[in-house]
Amino acid sequence: MGFQQGLSGLNAASKNLDVIGNNVANASTVGFKSSRAEFEDVYAAALSGAGVNNVGIGVNVSAISQQFTQGNVSTTENPLDLALNGPGFFQVTDGLNPTLYTRNGQFKVDREGFIVNNDNLKLVGYPADGQGVIQPGIARALQLPTAGIDPNQTSEIALEFNLDSRLKTTSPAGTTGVLLDDPTTYNNATSLSVFDAKGQEIALTLYIQKGEVDVDGNTPWHVYATANGVPLAVDSAGNAIPVDADNNPQTPWTTMIFPRTGGAPTTPSLVNNPPRGLLNMDIPVSTNSVGAQALDIVGIQVNLLGATENGSNFGVTNVLQDGYAPGQLSGILVEGGGIVTARYSNGQSKPAGQIELANFRNVQGLQPLGGNVWARTFSSGDAILGTPASGNFGTLQAGALEDSNTDITLELVNMITAQRVYQANAQTIRTQDQVLQTITNLR
Repeated sequence: MGFQQGLSGLNAASKNLDVIGNNVANASTVGFKSSRAEFEDVYAAALSGAGVNNVGIGVNVSAISQQFTQGNVSTTENPLDLALNGPGFFQVTDGLNPTLYTRNGQFKVDREGFIVNNDNLKLVGYPADGQGVIQPGIARALQLPTAGIDPNQTSEIALEFNLDSRLKTTSPAGTTGVLLDDPTTYNNATSLSVFDAKGQEIALTLYIQKGEVDVDGNTPWHVYATANGVPLAVDSAGNAIPVDADNNPQTPWTTMIFPRTGGAPTTPSLVNNPPRGLLNMDIPVSTNSVGAQALDIVGIQVNLLGATENGSNFGVTNVLQDGYAPGQLSGILVEGGGIVTARYSNGQSKPAGQIELANFRNVQGLQPLGGNVWARTFSSGDAILGTPASGNFGTLQAGALEDSNTDITLELVNMITAQRVYQANAQTIRTQDQVLQTITNLR
């Protein structure tokens, strides 16, 4: 009697229910890829060859295939939650065994600065050197710097402002200098912070004084400077003036002359003959507001080409300088191209590495190991490596996660179908049993 067909059907339906149950159980597992049971019919081989009237002997589960379709992307508030939209896998390693692959982007930073998942597997990528330059090549576990960022001494300043041509002169003929405590001796003032080699902040203030029209009909604007509230030098009257290398008094730090129609200055006083509009400034040793001594800064290049003289109110529209204080790591940001950027408490940031992705010619050949990871097999082929949004790799979204691609509605319908198939196969066995019972009851 043909019990074999019904028995194989029961086994196949039971396996199908196992697959459906696993899909439903992982409906909330980040990066999970659902599976399906694939079946094939079974025929007995005949010595004389296959006949046209052969009856099959049942069904067999030929494969359990994972479906690597894209899951929905849900946003989160964690900057280390990473979602892949498109092909590719994150690479994770324990440092000892072969690299594993995952779509689960739930990452954290461990005590040593490594970016790890919940099983303490480290995320793989390209490291960056001390200057923040990505070092492509052999990827390794990404580790955030534990030390802070070193200070940077100011070497360049760029100022953009407008001087009101309608103002009266505050520099009577035959006199120079300004009195810091007398705002009638200058027209405008602006301040910015610069930093010495130790990253100590120095308050630099520029006092701008409109001079008398010269014999050529030009109106000069004299600029004086102080560091930490102390003039770079003072004369006997207390007027702020700079000094040369021999400590001899000079004219104002610089004098700007604008074209008669306004616009950018044409003749700032050049020091050491740099390009027009770039002036050298040397800041001497000074004392800050809390009494600490700041180091001197030599050779700052100041760009005044953004200055204008027009008939509108004085206003500073842009101030740039390239120095900064030391800072400690305050957070990280992962960009769309996989660049992991370290952010510091002083407002600076620099790359700490770049995530490397992997892909495979046959992703269904990967071996699932549990824990949301897969291993490479001979069937999957070797890993194809690259970075997010390059080549055929998907894009990376930080602060988001890829949901399971399990379709609950579809799985429930499949569950009903598998249940009916199981019942039908059980019915064929019962029918065969009744037929056998009838035969055995013959007299």
